[in-house]
Amino acid sequence: MNTSTMITNFEQYLNDNLPVSQTFHPSFENALSDMLKAGGKRFRPMLLLSIVQACQPLLIKNALPVALGIEFLHTYSLIHDDLPTMDNADLRRGHPTLHKSFDEVTAILVGDALNTQSFNLIANAPLSNDIKIELIKVLSSDGGIDGMIIGQAIDCYFENKKLELKQLEFLHIHKTAKLIAGSLKMGAIISALDTEQQNKLYDLGIDIGLLFQIQDDIIDETATEEEAGKTTSNDGAKNSFVNLLGLKGAIKSADKLAKKCEENLNDFDIKIKDNLNDLLSHYLNRHKS
Repeated sequence: MNTSTMITNFEQYLNDNLPVSQTFHPSFENALSDMLKAGGKRFRPMLLLSIVQACQPLLIKNALPVALGIEFLHTYSLIHDDLPTMDNADLRRGHPTLHKSFDEVTAILVGDALNTQSFNLIANAPLSNDIKIELIKVLSSDGGIDGMIIGQAIDCYFENKKLELKQLEFLHIHKTAKLIAGSLKMGAIISALDTEQQNKLYDLGIDIGLLFQIQDDIIDETATEEEAGKTTSNDGAKNSFVNLLGLKGAIKSADKLAKKCEENLNDFDIKIKDNLNDLLSHYLNRHKS
């Protein structure tokens, strides 16, 4: 199964399992699914499914609820990131942000709901309880106070305050890269790979995630909102790689990380390497397009 087929299957699974809230609230159920239906790269769930497809293809169906849980948690993070109190963005995934389509209270509560539901999906996945506990440990750590949340807190607190490069990397490793790394590790856990392989995939994910952030900073500087599908030119007060290194310096850093990721893929089993190459070929050099 190639990446395009996996994405198609995942989209169908997502559409069949959109979150619902069966109450008399006039709009909350629509708001729950709004940003999920808006699309997105589905990159994090595809990382997980690429590993499972390479190592334990018979477990793909069992892994789909976990992949969907990752997408729910990632989507919650985007909704909250766009809020007026954070980035105050108007556009996400080519659509108006949730607080614009509905209101700020609804956006906050939808984010809360998707966050919680992500763990419910994993808890009810058709996998052993031991595996599910390990998956929840990874997602709650990399998506929580040891990962995305502390990264976001640093990002917001240090607006208009220049960070050093190591501090900037710490910020974005936690805010962005850890959830990407965790997605790869969760695929490895489902596939019963040993700890060494799990850690190697996690380390690769950190590099991929940092590359993605540098690329996003470049895109924010160079792309229109229509091209990016989200609000751009929005990083003026932020600690971005473009603001710290300049556009040429950020592109140089992205080139270096992309090459490192391509080289490190050679350390993996041929099936893992091929599956990840199929997925990553669309992304590793997107800062050059």
